[in-house]
Amino acid sequence: MDIILSIILVITLIISVSYVVFKRKQAGITGMKSALTPICLFLIGVVNLFAYWFGFSGLVSWTMSIVLLLLGAYFTKYIQAPVKQG
Repeated sequence: MDIILSIILVITLIISVSYVVFKRKQAGITGMKSALTPICLFLIGVVNLFAYWFGFSGLVSWTMSIVLLLLGAYFTKYIQAPVKQG
């Protein structure tokens, strides 16, 4: 059961990263600053997956997750607001 959940998480991460990249290209968004929020949020999943695999789901994992969450929230100011066409 543990392997199945890990595989589902990895597949979901790959699909969601490719979707975010596709939508950014489709919208014509360039630059690294606006991509830092999704990168931080995806890294939370990766950190927790590695913590689960290697058994260090203690203070280090929690600290890294909270720091990445705060960084992701901080970098939301660089996300461009969508322009309404009409």
